[in-house]
Amino acid sequence: MTLPLIKDLTEYPKLTKRKLTEDTLRKFGYKCQTRQNKIWHVAPYYDKKGELQAQHLRGPEKAFKWTGDTDRLQLFGQTLWSNANAKRVVVTEGEIDCMTISQLQENKWPVVSIPSGVTSAAQSFRDNIEWLEAFEKVVICFDNDAPGRKAAAECAQILSPGRAAIAQLPLKDPSDMHVAGRGKELISCLWNAPTYRPDGILDGPSLWEELTKEPEKGLTIQYEELNKATQGIRKGELWLFTAGSGIGKSTIAHEIGYKLLTEDNINLGVMALEESKRRTAERYLSIYLNKPLHLNREGITEAKLKEAFDRTIGVTPCRFELYDHFGSTNIDSLISKIRYMFVGLGVDIIILDHISIVVSGLEGNEISEGERRTLDVLMTKLRSLVEETGKTILAVAHLKRPEQGKSWNEGREPRLTDLRGSASLEQLSDVVIALSRDQTDAEKCNVAKILVLKNRPVGITGEAGYASYSLETGRLLPMAAGEQYFKAPPEIEAQTSEDAEKDF
Repeated sequence: MTLPLIKDLTEYPKLTKRKLTEDTLRKFGYKCQTRQNKIWHVAPYYDKKGELQAQHLRGPEKAFKWTGDTDRLQLFGQTLWSNANAKRVVVTEGEIDCMTISQLQENKWPVVSIPSGVTSAAQSFRDNIEWLEAFEKVVICFDNDAPGRKAAAECAQILSPGRAAIAQLPLKDPSDMHVAGRGKELISCLWNAPTYRPDGILDGPSLWEELTKEPEKGLTIQYEELNKATQGIRKGELWLFTAGSGIGKSTIAHEIGYKLLTEDNINLGVMALEESKRRTAERYLSIYLNKPLHLNREGITEAKLKEAFDRTIGVTPCRFELYDHFGSTNIDSLISKIRYMFVGLGVDIIILDHISIVVSGLEGNEISEGERRTLDVLMTKLRSLVEETGKTILAVAHLKRPEQGKSWNEGREPRLTDLRGSASLEQLSDVVIALSRDQTDAEKCNVAKILVLKNRPVGITGEAGYASYSLETGRLLPMAAGEQYFKAPPEIEAQTSEDAEKDF
């Protein structure tokens, strides 16, 4: 039920705490009414003919009511200002803020307020767009809180490009600034308000500072030929490691992670979704001790184990963070955990092992359209996350089973199209590394060829050296570093040298 307009109002409220003068209140017709010993403030709203259309009542404990016709209201104070040849107008979130800014400008320059708070701010702008568009600049000065900032951006997008500016205040609102004796600073914030530009759109001159920065060198990878091809691992990149089952894709990812953690003092996060937290932790101690602890701890005293722990996952000042989860998981939950590791814990690089298990139904080559879309969403969010945070993800992905010819375990070399699940795995990754190993060859079964399938930063693809796997240590090492654990057959050594010379 609409309340009737209150007429014959003569008194003005005492707003000494707000430091508003009676002259300012008279300017805006802001009066009051006393009901049952309680004072209600009454803010008038007029139609285009200048006739009283509605009143906004503010009572004790911020109780609000309306009288009159509230359909398509003009802005508070709108009838006071002519916008003919006007340069700028300030739009605030409430009537008190509006009168505050007006008073600080000697009640000479246009200031208005939206009628009903930020939830309907955009609609108020639409209802009065013709009047607002007559100004060269519309400075939006809403409350400095999440709803206010969101509404300011929404209102700015309604105006013509380049017309809106959004003021950024150090305190909550203009009234708080005035009461705190920071009126001059408030006016400065209004005059220096930056012109609104939608997120992601930058003007050319603003890019100069970014262009003067030296290119950041990548972190060195211990696999020499791979490092030469990729020029290391840089911030804000998404890498994929892939191979057939049991070839060593997880092993090489964790070997790189170990090196980054212990030699480069990089804060490392690990999300191993197909093994227990103990098995993941043992990986890093095993690398330090050159012994597969999950199989054999012979000769490893508790003192040696503690030393390995302190030098790897217990090392300081860098950090090792582990996500304790097994199996498939909700994508939003996973992304939330990754963001928390990056932003909340200061992790620099995360190993995600592996992507395919996130969609638990991925089996064989045939996947449903829903599962494919799920992987598309996951990859898009991972890509966005590395761009947003400037951090790096090293992810492990599976391959499709070959429909004919040799299997992956017989030395078949992967291609980008062999990635299982979604084309987004290929499209949204910066670097894709594959391993090829013939486990059926008695002489070569422990030699893995490293292949660069995609290399967006540098462009070099193809063979990138060899690594040798040792059953004794459980490690996959660069051929040169692995000689003490495994002697490669002569023909493989010759091929490695020849290929390296040819490609690099």
